[in-house]
Amino acid sequence: MNLFRLAGDMTHLLSIIVLLLKIRTMKSCAGISLKTQELYIVVFATRYLDLFTRHVSYYNTIMKLVFLGTSIAIVWYMRYHKVVKQTYNKDEDTFKHYFLIPPCFVLALMVHRAFDVVEVLWSFSLYLEAVAILPQLVLLQRSRNIDNLTGNYVFLLGYATLADSSCYFQFFCS
Repeated sequence: MNLFRLAGDMTHLLSIIVLLLKIRTMKSCAGISLKTQELYIVVFATRYLDLFTRHVSYYNTIMKLVFLGTSIAIVWYMRYHKVVKQTYNKDEDTFKHYFLIPPCFVLALMVHRAFDVVEVLWSFSLYLEAVAILPQLVLLQRSRNIDNLTGNYVFLLGYATLADSSCYFQFFCS
């Protein structure tokens, strides 16, 4: 366990709590990019492939399940909840997020720790996480109407990504 990883995990967890709090209490996902949330599902699904084959610690396993489960729950709320889905503004969330996936995958094929499926997908998840916030930032710029919870969510998510990147950079360089 490393301080950067703990800070990144706790900040990301706090950002998820803020987002779920907004969605559940306000029954609204206005100002939230569904595309960023979908990218986070891809990030966590590819990063945590080793969930059932390699046990690091109970903390690690629980955090993996929480991040993957809450990401799926957020997308479910935004797509299928009868009230929340009506507040999603598809017209403003227009970033072509699927264009982010191929370059991140090619980069993962070129820059990785070991050339095996799990390591390449883990590297892919790192690169994709670094750009997954772009649809959210574009949406905020277009909407220009940012409530406090959405602003706090984006700030915490950005900080968590920065802390995670520092942790992983140390891992790559060691």
